[in-house]
Parts: sequence; structure tokens; C-alpha cells
Amino acid sequence: MTEARGIVLPDDQVRVLRLMAEGDTIDVVARKLGISERTVRRRARAACDTLGCETTIEAIVWAVRHGHL
Repeated sequence: MTEARGIVLPDDQVRVLRLMAEGDTIDVVARKLGISERTVRRRARAACDTLGCETTIEAIVWAVRHGHL
């Protein structure tokens, strides 16, 4: 788990955001992590919900700014 300013992101969500930040598409992230594309979308959405972001890009920017990626 990764924590910043009292916000905790589970490792599985951080891994998804990290791969997406590197430019991987949902299908590539799914293959790399051995999970379904639906699970990738669900984890990205959960990270957004936790961080109060509307888009995955916003969540990635937040994670970069707070040293998680």
C-alpha cells in the first residue's frame, strides 16, 4: 500500500497506474499483470474514486506529484 496525505492506494492500483503512466494500454497492462482488462479498468476506477479524481490521467498526475510513481 502507498500512502500520501492520509490517502492509501493499494499496491494493485499503484501497479496499474504505473504501467498506464508508462504508456501501456489497458490490454497491455492486463497481459503484463495477468489479469483481465475489466480488472484493469476496475482498479484504475477505484484509484480515481479513492483520490477524488474524475479520470485516470488525473489519478496518474496525483500519484506522480506525491511520489508514488
